[in-house]
Amino acid sequence: MADRLNYRIEVTGPVEGRFAEILTPAALDFLAKLDNTFAGRRRELLDARRRRREELQSGEKPLGFLPETRAIREDESWHVAPTAPGLEDRRVEITGPTDRKMTVNALNSGAKVWLADFEDATSPTWHNVIDGQLNLYDAIRRNIDFTTEAGKRYTIGDEPATIVARPRGWHLVEKHIRIDGRPVSASLVDFGLYFFHNARQLLARGVGPYFYLPKLENHLEARLWNDVFLLAQRELGIPRGTIRATVLIETITAAFEMDEILYELREHAAGLNAGRWDYIFSLIKNFAAHGADYVLPDRAQVTMTVPFMRAYTELLVRTCHKRGAHAIGGMAAFIPSRDPEVNATAIEKVRADKEREAGDGFDGSWVAHPGLVPVCREVFDGVLGGWPHQLGKLREDVHVTAEDLLDVASAGGEVTEAGVRANINVALRYVDAWLRGTGAAAIHNLMEDAATAEIARCQVWQWIRNGTKLEDGTALTRELAVQFLDEELAAVRADLGEGNRLDDAREIFTETALGEKLPSFLTTGAYARYLTDAR
Repeated sequence: MADRLNYRIEVTGPVEGRFAEILTPAALDFLAKLDNTFAGRRRELLDARRRRREELQSGEKPLGFLPETRAIREDESWHVAPTAPGLEDRRVEITGPTDRKMTVNALNSGAKVWLADFEDATSPTWHNVIDGQLNLYDAIRRNIDFTTEAGKRYTIGDEPATIVARPRGWHLVEKHIRIDGRPVSASLVDFGLYFFHNARQLLARGVGPYFYLPKLENHLEARLWNDVFLLAQRELGIPRGTIRATVLIETITAAFEMDEILYELREHAAGLNAGRWDYIFSLIKNFAAHGADYVLPDRAQVTMTVPFMRAYTELLVRTCHKRGAHAIGGMAAFIPSRDPEVNATAIEKVRADKEREAGDGFDGSWVAHPGLVPVCREVFDGVLGGWPHQLGKLREDVHVTAEDLLDVASAGGEVTEAGVRANINVALRYVDAWLRGTGAAAIHNLMEDAATAEIARCQVWQWIRNGTKLEDGTALTRELAVQFLDEELAAVRADLGEGNRLDDAREIFTETALGEKLPSFLTTGAYARYLTDAR
């Protein structure tokens, strides 16, 4: 703890092992500079988020393309900054948390880019947050290895993936670092520590400090990030425009402001990414009160080919390429299995998904496991040939309206008992893993992260609220959902055995899926109770 420049910085988490190498006085001063400058604007933007959500839920102000920014959308002359070194070719990107094993494996995976994830794939314990920073610090300096339990040692190869770090969203705080008693923005902690320690080293290696920006809801939030970048570069004496950021379009409101988001970040923008589960979660959250017209079927049926999702992805490619930005596709979450039949079926589905993306003009796509890198690379190699991207594919044939983006009924499908139970089962398993410190969990041959828990439990909430009928005509009530919850809990408990956090997971599911409101499980009281300061 120290008093500097008229503010008081306090680290309440344990400074263990090598954590002091990250939590240096200079790094903490840098965080304080960022947070003191932008804390007020961040709070105002979060208040604006809440007000906008209330307007959408009430129907007071319909969602559409902003009339006040029409000139930005219609102006064909502006483009984002030229592609930065290491980001020219993004045909395969691997995602995962920043633990030591994943760091080495991701960098060696053969992917062009590694999304080093402090967000949905990381359970935000104090240890995970700071240990992740250490792992990236070591990796950038080529001073990292990993040894398996069998004694096999892995080091970084000669052509590692380009690191793109994903900080946590604007809505979260890091309670273990406080300035004048208030917790610091988790976004600024993750961004600031990584940038402060590594920006110059990255530039010396011929690349730069690159970031994925999650959970943005509008262009004003992108403007805040741009101002953070400007201040950070100025404070460290790094040329303006060195930072590059790719924005995840994973909220329904951001889908209506893609041009504007790129415009606000244009000297730092690298591209946009099309998510899935968070996007659907955002749609449900904002239109929860609009009745059956916005009720979606089993989540397995809401593929990227249903009309309203296809409208969103095609608009993303069209917008990116019009502005000279990369369009990055969604996640292939399959984990290779020992069962050859399971593998063959899943790989064909992954291949078909990547073929759709490459055919639509995406410049690359995500995978969650090194075993999927060859499949994704083969598909994009076949379309790209010797080119690193498809920026010349402008998709001028795409014309998407507000009605297209909001045509939830176009998904069709049905809600089944199996779908309800699957949502409950995977939510229990994931939250159990998350509470034990694992943010990327292998569940039923898929790599699941926090977005999984959000969509799984919010669908159950929506179905209960609307009295949605299952395929046999039975209405899903809270009482029936509780019955399913107890039965799935017993099945999962029998499978996992001792040492689990399933009772806590049940409480969180009950709080966030079976109550009147629809809070994020990341911001409930359960978060404060179970992720204690000591962790």
